[in-house]
Amino acid sequence: MTRKKVFVIGAGPGGMAAAMLLSGKGYQVEVFEKQSYIGGRTSSFTKDGYTFDRGPTFLSMPYILEELFDSVGRRMSDYLSMIEIDPMYELKFDDVSLFPSRDQSVTKALIDQSFPGEGEGYLQFMKETEKKMNALLPVLQNRHSSLLDYARWRTIKAVPELSLGSSLYQVLSKYFKDERLKLAFTFQSKYLGMSPWECPGAFSILSYMEHKYGIFHPVGGLNQIPKAMAKVVEEFGGTIHLGEGVEKLITKNKKVIGIELSNGERLDCDEVIINADFAQAMTTIVEEGVLKTYSRKKLEKKNYSCSTFMIYAGVKDTFKLPHHTILFSSDYKKNVEEITHSKILSGDPSIYIQNASVTDATLAAEGKSAMYLLAPVPNNFSLIDWDRNKNDFKELVYEQVEKKAGFSGLRDHLEIEEVITPLDWELNHHVYKGATFNLAHNLGQMMYFRPHNRFQELGNCWLVGGGTHPGSGLPTIFESARITANLLLDSEKGVKISR
Repeated sequence: MTRKKVFVIGAGPGGMAAAMLLSGKGYQVEVFEKQSYIGGRTSSFTKDGYTFDRGPTFLSMPYILEELFDSVGRRMSDYLSMIEIDPMYELKFDDVSLFPSRDQSVTKALIDQSFPGEGEGYLQFMKETEKKMNALLPVLQNRHSSLLDYARWRTIKAVPELSLGSSLYQVLSKYFKDERLKLAFTFQSKYLGMSPWECPGAFSILSYMEHKYGIFHPVGGLNQIPKAMAKVVEEFGGTIHLGEGVEKLITKNKKVIGIELSNGERLDCDEVIINADFAQAMTTIVEEGVLKTYSRKKLEKKNYSCSTFMIYAGVKDTFKLPHHTILFSSDYKKNVEEITHSKILSGDPSIYIQNASVTDATLAAEGKSAMYLLAPVPNNFSLIDWDRNKNDFKELVYEQVEKKAGFSGLRDHLEIEEVITPLDWELNHHVYKGATFNLAHNLGQMMYFRPHNRFQELGNCWLVGGGTHPGSGLPTIFESARITANLLLDSEKGVKISR
């Protein structure tokens, strides 16, 4: 077995998945993480007995994770304890709520009850989107390092399913008449940080994936996933360096030959995998003038996702609220336009609430709740003064949650509180312009037109995470790790990671 030395920059889920796959195939893997914890945006923090996921809280398609663990001779169930959330979430509008289930017969009945006559449209959506999913999955699971990839049969076969020229909203309008129901199947575009009126129609597969494969919660939170992978890496002899940031890549003749740490130490390696936020990495650890396609000036002109305003609230009370709840703005389209175009703070934001303590008793003491509140907001290209607006917007979020979710007196029961603004995402968590879902997923920034898994501008350099193909969201980030690991193995005529 090869003992080639591979450095992974960033201990997020993509970086840890790649580290696990390669260490399991005999590579000498070292992970360098600037923060003192594992997980990046998929990490956790604990304060006064409350534990919170810092970023992602939805997990679908857990079979992908199982495959990754299986490919290195491990069982996911030995490291993670999964709980399926059913109903998956509450989708709460001003006048009606929907509690969809993975059981299609249950969801159809609920739809017909609240939206008479729309249930058949749901079944048709599931049937036709399954066909789209089957065509698109091979495209998403494979590399796109050459325009010739578009001539491959798997891509040609998928073209009719791409809904080219149609937005996600337009695609859902084929199945549903009620505006609220359309939004119930398009809100997943927020995982990409995009508007459903602009998001490519191909991404109707996102809501299908949830309805087909369900939503899951690992005991302890999604932060347990990269931590579990870290254990496997160490079992195979890999090393994880926490609190050791990479200051810059050391290059020679456009090839990466090593890294320089923030303490000035220089280390040689054979290959580098970058899991850090893509644009942030390209503008900080790569010397100016080295890159052309992704120079600092050109990166500023790319399209980026929205950001998120986060409140983590430790509450001395419990609430009869599902694990996941989405409160839709009364004028959802206006709210989305404020985020993506006007780039102003909304007076009526849509809000996501995670009440994970109702499922997972490890997150807070008995009789208490670890509440997670998220409002999508503009990224930092907006130039919003968060020092001035932070407290007012925080109070607006609380006010909306108390009013729309029935949390009367929520603020009266607060025991601890942490807030992350887009400025915090950028300065403290190293997310370019605070765009928490990375590069946007418009057609000009997808597949071949997204930064390649085998980075096209530097030799011996590879990418994983939301900034490369296939894109944002945990299942796709895990697929990016599998694609990158296979490409690296292929470069040495190695054995592929099984799927």
